[in-house]
Amino acid sequence: MSSLKQDFDELVTKIQQGREFQHASFEPVYYLVFSPKQIIEVKRQTKAWVQMLQKQGFIVHTFSIAEHVNDILKSVPAFRRNLWLKQDAAAPQEWIKANNSLANTLNDKEKGLQVRLKQKLNELEGDEKALLLVTDLEALHPYMRIGSVESQLQGHFSVPTVFLYPGLRTGQTRLRFLGFYPEDGNYRSMHVGD
Repeated sequence: MSSLKQDFDELVTKIQQGREFQHASFEPVYYLVFSPKQIIEVKRQTKAWVQMLQKQGFIVHTFSIAEHVNDILKSVPAFRRNLWLKQDAAAPQEWIKANNSLANTLNDKEKGLQVRLKQKLNELEGDEKALLLVTDLEALHPYMRIGSVESQLQGHFSVPTVFLYPGLRTGQTRLRFLGFYPEDGNYRSMHVGD
């Protein structure tokens, strides 16, 4: 297992080199893959990594999945939130229904997570020094995986975008979110790390 420092240094090198033509997609999308056991350590390192990227000449913008998930769920109308709470109180063991309802809210075509990430990417378009750092991916569990969001945003990644991904690499383009989800090969990005 490689160290986070080595993996981050390799990631920075790959970003500086740009994407090679052999990849299925030429968009500058990178995943720093790390063991789910290292989530806390990654959170501790993130501020230092931002500073290191700034020293390399990047203007780093952070997109926290956890903050956006929280904001989306808080902005749900009160009647809908009350309905969720009543349903949960009536059947507290019905996790699947509750999770599906929350996932539908996060996937909303007008106000959902993907829309917010696309808006952020659009804001940064044309800024040659911009880099988008997407953090807190673990907040997607159990609602969705970032691979589906990435594939739906294909064509919108005009600035280097780095996802801090808690999971396992199982091949060149295959990842296992949080180490226990089934292998997913929907990624068209560069992966560095575990």
